[in-house]
Amino acid sequence: MPELLDEATPHTDPSPVRLTLAGHLEELRRRLGVSLGALLLAIGISASQADRLIHWLRRPVEGLLPTFAFFSPTEPLIAYLKVAGLAGAILAMPILLSQLWGFVRTGLTPRERTLGLGFVWGGSVLFTAGAAFAYYVLLPVSLRFLLGFGRGTLEPVISIDTYLSFVTSLAFWCGILFELPALVWLLAKVGVVTPTWLRQSRPYAILVMVISAALVTPTTDPVSLLLMMAPLLVLYELSIGLARFAAAVRPR
Repeated sequence: MPELLDEATPHTDPSPVRLTLAGHLEELRRRLGVSLGALLLAIGISASQADRLIHWLRRPVEGLLPTFAFFSPTEPLIAYLKVAGLAGAILAMPILLSQLWGFVRTGLTPRERTLGLGFVWGGSVLFTAGAAFAYYVLLPVSLRFLLGFGRGTLEPVISIDTYLSFVTSLAFWCGILFELPALVWLLAKVGVVTPTWLRQSRPYAILVMVISAALVTPTTDPVSLLLMMAPLLVLYELSIGLARFAAAVRPR
């Protein structure tokens, strides 16, 4: 009779599944394969729209630069590949983050696993917001500042590859920096960081943000630096709030 009761009653084990080292490596290999496949597919789709994407990326420089040039036979192809790569990374970001979360979630409790969807979509939205901030705010200011030097004396001749490298690098790294709240939330969920530690580390974090903003922004003028610093400071304070929420709901 006890045996029948045991069979009829479902067992719920709240503890996470523990994998061996070989299991972790196999899981990592599988998820890297899925991520690579999704990224290549997204790059292929983006490559089919490369002309439209390049035309859209040229808009911030219209009126400042009459035309683009190229200085080697392979330069247009490289430019198209860079644009397709960035667009593909943005398009595949939900899948890439879902695979990252799927690998990390094996060490979390079932309650924490239910928040994975928020991490995936939140991280995707933040990356897109960072790229949009670079395109609509940082890029116009930087181009007006840089191309304003020597106006009337020097004639700018910029290759399409140089310009697109400039744009895609700025958009990509701004997207990465805007991932800060999602990263802090994830680290707080697994107990690596705490709101108290983040508040105490604020002066050092500001120093790191200044250095990061200086590396990402293509100009040395204080306006571009402040434009990049302002959202980073807001994102850091948002990260502290998210860490506080993550710590509050984390099981003791």
